[in-house]
Amino acid sequence: MNDNIIKDDLRQFGLLLVEQFKQVIENNQNKEIHDLNPEWLKSSVVRKLMDISAASLQNLRITEKVRFKKIYYYNKSDLMNLFNDTK
Repeated sequence: MNDNIIKDDLRQFGLLLVEQFKQVIENNQNKEIHDLNPEWLKSSVVRKLMDISAASLQNLRITEKVRFKKIYYYNKSDLMNLFNDTK
């Protein structure tokens, strides 16, 4: 059996490696885009974004003006609608 590596083998391996790198980079870019525009926001981010206190944010939860999850992530579209309604 001949175990010698020829140039075609190296070229084929290089092309395969490049394709795999492209896939990894593409997957990371998609993840980064999602991370930059999440649907749900943490309480601290919402308070900074809207310049409100924790009590004001709690009041928005109690009056059901914004949706939230038990861990207090807020729906971004609800917040934007609320922000636009106040102007």
